[in-house]
Amino acid sequence: MIPGLVLRRRFSDLSEQEILALAISSEEDDARIYRLYAEKLRGEYPASAAVFDGMADEEDEHRRLLIERHRARYGEVIPLIRREHVAGFFARKPVWLTANLSLDRIRAEAEAMEHDAAAFYHHAARHTQDAATRKLLGDLAADEQGHEKKAEELEAENLPRDVRAEEDRAAYRRFILTWVQPGLAGLMDGSVSTLAPIFATAFATQNSHTTLLVGLASAVGAGISMGFTEAAHDDGVISGRGSPIKRGLASGLMTAAGGLGHALPYLIADFWTATMVAIAVVFVELWVIAWIQNRYMETPFLRAVVQVVLGGALVFLAGILIGAG
Repeated sequence: MIPGLVLRRRFSDLSEQEILALAISSEEDDARIYRLYAEKLRGEYPASAAVFDGMADEEDEHRRLLIERHRARYGEVIPLIRREHVAGFFARKPVWLTANLSLDRIRAEAEAMEHDAAAFYHHAARHTQDAATRKLLGDLAADEQGHEKKAEELEAENLPRDVRAEEDRAAYRRFILTWVQPGLAGLMDGSVSTLAPIFATAFATQNSHTTLLVGLASAVGAGISMGFTEAAHDDGVISGRGSPIKRGLASGLMTAAGGLGHALPYLIADFWTATMVAIAVVFVELWVIAWIQNRYMETPFLRAVVQVVLGGALVFLAGILIGAG
């Protein structure tokens, strides 16, 4: 038996008073989430923060109407029942996860919240016999469905097209600086800098197992080094490059991935087969790097090819010549 599962109520077993109480607590939670979104966005995206402040005010108004209806039917004491007490009820992500959400993702989460709330009110209205309560729940369902239009009105008021475009550009720039740039630097370092030691070992020993061990050590060591270096050298406060932990993870993981790409083929016991596969992987890695530079860093494709493919080829040849000598 899973602990806590038996304590969850089925929605069909809730009384009308409990349904009202559940609606009240849900509106309280949603208003709190919208205000947390607004607070997170206020520094960098003040116009979007104003939109979420307006949406939180809408949820507060819904809660007020629900409390008034509960007071009229059942008095002042509202039962304590929340989403997590009801089996199968829609859930919200933990609020601490908002720190890791992008601007676009927050907007998508808000849209999903409104959709879930509308579905709840439609379902709740069907389980209510009191005419006034049923009407209120139906009206709230319509309001939640209409929140998309309300959000558009709030955006038109607080987030004109030029301001939204500016915020979107800022969010995209943050994505590039936090994830793409350190990840690309790591991928380049892991793919290129490990070429020489891996292929020097390969041609010096002509042994797959030995080459694999050197490749694993090179890739993992480089990943750890690059990750800590990226995380330690800039806290992101002044540069605007975002969380050092995120940048360190992006750099470290992509560095390790770049080295492992042409180390893992040496899991193949036959040395020459493994080497041919590793060379093919190197070819793909270098062209992927050139594509990323062109796609996200706006480097002209020909220049990216010359910088990455030609440079990588020189390091690759150096490793072969050193190993074969």
